[in-house]
Order: sequence, then C-alpha cells, then structure tokens
Amino acid sequence: MTGNSAETPQLELRGITKAYPGCLANDHIDLKIMPGEIHALLGENGAGKSTLVKTIYGVLQADEGEIFWEGECVKISSPHAARKIGIGMVFQHFSLFEAMTVTENIALGMPGRQDMKALEKRIIEISTSYGLPLEPHRQVHTLSVGEKQRIEIVRCLLQSPKLLIMDEPTSVLTPQEVDKMFETLRRLSTEGVSILYISHKLDEIKALCHKATILRGGKYISECDPTLETAKSLAEMMIGTDLHAPKRQTEGASGPVRLKVRNLSIDADIEFGFNLTTINFEVRGGEIFGIAGVAGNGQIELLSALSGETICRDAEAIQLDGKSISQLGPNGRRNLGLAFVPEDRLGHGSVPEMTLAENAFLSGFRRKNLLKGGFIDKGATAIYAEDIVAKFDVRTPGIKHTASSLSGGNLQKFIVGREVLQQPNVIIVAHPTWGVDAGAAADIHQTLINLAEQGTAVLVVSQDLDELFAISSRIAVIADGRLSVARPLSEITLEEIGLLMGGANGTTAEGGQAHVA
Repeated sequence: MTGNSAETPQLELRGITKAYPGCLANDHIDLKIMPGEIHALLGENGAGKSTLVKTIYGVLQADEGEIFWEGECVKISSPHAARKIGIGMVFQHFSLFEAMTVTENIALGMPGRQDMKALEKRIIEISTSYGLPLEPHRQVHTLSVGEKQRIEIVRCLLQSPKLLIMDEPTSVLTPQEVDKMFETLRRLSTEGVSILYISHKLDEIKALCHKATILRGGKYISECDPTLETAKSLAEMMIGTDLHAPKRQTEGASGPVRLKVRNLSIDADIEFGFNLTTINFEVRGGEIFGIAGVAGNGQIELLSALSGETICRDAEAIQLDGKSISQLGPNGRRNLGLAFVPEDRLGHGSVPEMTLAENAFLSGFRRKNLLKGGFIDKGATAIYAEDIVAKFDVRTPGIKHTASSLSGGNLQKFIVGREVLQQPNVIIVAHPTWGVDAGAAADIHQTLINLAEQGTAVLVVSQDLDELFAISSRIAVIADGRLSVARPLSEITLEEIGLLMGGANGTTAEGGQAHVA
C-alpha cells in the first residue's frame, strides 16, 4: 500500500505547460491520480500524451506548472529521480540495447550493482507470474516487438512502483496476454498502486480504467468515467468529431495471384530464432490477407524473407506477379512493385535522426522518380513528403523535422503513407495501426481497403484480432514457424483463431495451403 489517505492524490499536476519550436505540446494541463486508481490518458496522435508522461517521468522538464507527489510539491529532474520516489514507466518506443541480453537490459534500469544470477531468477518468477514469459539469456535483437515490450513491463514491475505509467502496453499482445496483464494491473490496483494508462484500444479502457482524462491539441478537454461511455463516444471526445467505421471490401472479391509463396523453408540465422517450415500461401489482387500469431512465432523471419532482407535458397519459393523474387534484395523487390511497412517503425521503418523528407526518399526514390542525374531531386522529394503529410494527416511542424520528433502514431501514419503513395502491386504491412488513435486507425484501414479495391494484393501481419477481422477477407495463423490453412472470414471464429495462435494444429500435411482454388 502507498500509505496515502484516500483524499490525497498519489500524483497531481497543476498547469503543466511544455512548448517546442512551432508546437505547444502541453497547454496548462491539470491531472489527479488517486492511490490504487487506474486512470486512462486519452487523445489522438499528437494530443500531448507522450510529452505529459515524459514530464512526469523526468525525461522532460515542464516550462511551467507544478507536480505534487503524495501531497508534496516535487521536482522530478530525471528518470532516476522518478524511479527513486516510486514512478515506473513502460515506453511505447523501447529503451533497450539490442546487443545485450534480457537480463543485462533489465539490470541497467535497476538501482545499484545487481547480483545477475539472483536477478535472472527474479525475472523468471515475475515474468511467469504475470504471464509475460521471457528467456533471460536471449539477446534483444533476436526478439519480436511483443517480446521486447515484455522486457519493459517486467523491468518496471521488478521495482515495485507506486505509480506505473503504461504507454500503449497491449498494442502487440495477444488477447490472452492482455487478459493476463489486466489481472496483474487489477491486482496492483487493489494493493494501492496507481496506474496511468495510455491506449488507443478504447474497449480496453472501458474494461480496465476507473477514470479517463481527454487531451486534444495539447489541452485538457474533459474527465469522464469510461465505464459509462461507449468506445465510439470516447473516440469522438478524443478527435472532436464524428467517427466513421471503414467500409469493408466484399468478401471473395479478388483478381489474379500477385504474391505466391510455395514451400518456403528457412533456417533461423540467429540463436532463439524460429525456423520457417513449408510456408504456403497466395495473395490475390483485390484482397486483404491477414496473418495472426503470438509475437515470436516466426513473424520476424517471415517478414524478412518476404521483404528481401533474407535471401531464400529456393529460387522459386516467392513470386511476385509470376516473377521469382526469392533471390532479390529489398531494392530489387521494390522495383517490381513490392512495398513494405515493418513492425518496428523507429529504426527499421525510419532512420530516427533523418528528416521526414529524407525518410520519404529512402524507400520511394525509384517508384517516385526522386533521382535526377544520379543526385537527389530535393524539390521532388519535398513534394512527395509534403503529400504524405497532407494526405495522411501527419501532425508535424514540417518535413525538415526528424522522424524521432514525431509521436509514435504520427510516425506510423507517415510510414504507411510513404508506402501506399508508391501505388504498389503488393504491400506487406506489419501491425498497421500499432499506437495509432481510433480516427487514424480507421483512416489507415480504409486506405488499405481502397488500395485492395484498386487491385493491390495486401498482406497484413498483426496480433490485433479485431483489426484483422475488420479488414481481412481471409486469415491464417503462424505458430512455431508454420502457417495454418487460410480461412475466409465467414468460416472462422475468434475462438478458433485463438486456439491456432496457441499452437493447435491447423496446417495441412504440406505445411498449410493458404488459398484453395
């Protein structure tokens, strides 16, 4: 227990203001969180949520305003100072060293010198207890996004925080993992731990949170009891306008095979990676083909093989519009009309230190003719980047700002827009709406549906089953490096998908034929 009286807030913010050049990120925001309260912080991308929680955690310093902790005014000068008084945070973009192990990364965030063997034991105990399994000796670069997120959560829980800040914690977790996490958070709440919870999954907010504060354009808008609201009403408070669901494509409306994968088998080239075993599927022009799966079951390896980052030994294993692309690299595949949105947007999908214009050039220079006499055509590149920003409502002061300056959701919109505007024949998208607000998610979903209707073959890899059921015409499941038989949406239930994600046998003897002629 925190030891506070029920009347004294665990945390109180008064008039918090933070400005950047050309952007007032937080404009005199007030917030109260009581002991044991699970409090949602809601707002569309760019509303100021990340700036506010970074101020609470000491990553940023407010230009104006006061922070009260257990009734006393405090200055939180750094994350170390925040952790010292009992504030833990799970970031949306991970703070991990890729070349280090799980244990080493967790030790770096712990106070003092750690007994590594004892720490390994605690990691196993905590991660198992909370349903977030981790292997302490694995190097971080071998892990999926979902597995990396588990490290951040376990690292916080090991420090027994009084306030736990969670920024999009379930965005790449399965429904079963989410249920387990909610059990943990409710247990922490009953023990007096306060939780500040940021999520764009509004059904989760309704199920979990006691109160919700709405931000819009950097300003406090309102506070509400989310259990008395609908997901639609919460979304409309966030975006300030009516929310329209995407119009789904007609099931079965498809054209010729554009992406064909036959007997794709690849041995993992990293320790703890998954071998891909006899993967078979086809994606036709005009359809959205969804692949579901628990993080760390071969998605990284499959995406790498499809994008060209891993070269296949079998020259005929992957075909695009009838041409073998198995032994072409990423640029060769892009030249033939393949576009790719990776799961890690900051680092893999973009170069954090480069400007938006430069990041637009990186993947679009051939398809958008951004080279002139062997040099970058800066004018054409700027027009392309501005087009992405305008058409996909990317909230940024300008295209000369770096990718790292954008909120996670705005960067996701930029990367999706960059690929979509290349008018690809085939587009592969991993976690298309990870960390994206409800309005922007609906726009991205509608964009993918429209792209399919124009004849593009769309492949979506996601753990968000609601997302896959909202836009896909067929779904398969990847588990232990094998792909199940693909099923039309009308022939499969959420429960069946869940069983397949858990490892139930859904493959054919040939390894999973994803399209039945």
